[in-house]
Amino acid sequence: MKLHELRDNVGANKKRKRVARGPGSGTGKMGGRGIKGQKSRSGVSINGYEGGQMPLYQRLPKRGFTKPNRKKFAVVNLGLIQKFVDEKKLDGSNITEDTLVESGLVRRKLDGVRVLAKGDVSAKLNISVTGASKSAVEAVEKAGGKLAVAAPATAAAE
Repeated sequence: MKLHELRDNVGANKKRKRVARGPGSGTGKMGGRGIKGQKSRSGVSINGYEGGQMPLYQRLPKRGFTKPNRKKFAVVNLGLIQKFVDEKKLDGSNITEDTLVESGLVRRKLDGVRVLAKGDVSAKLNISVTGASKSAVEAVEKAGGKLAVAAPATAAAE
């Protein structure tokens, strides 16, 4: 192979379509938008609009209820807490929501931190958080530790 024999793979370098650049381009004059009308104009294309017909999202039945003030918890699994304790990123004797954020295990507290029981716990942990599953509390106590579920900090301030 010589330098002058080098070529791009077929289809690797594709020219972009230059819309509305004269009759020779194939998309000249109207630029592929047709004649007049709302969609031929710039800045207007109404999503979900069906030309006066009742739109699909209004024809279909609605179900359920979305609670406007629902709580959103940051979720942590016990296995991850154990891993961070093993790697010395967390001190097992006193784990709070703030220490979980500082260690990088939780990005932000949101309305509190909730501990779930996925994973194994071998260390004696002392955890204080907003929420925990029953199985998580049992797993920590079985390992000889304590998992205290406190009221959320935002509710206590109000």
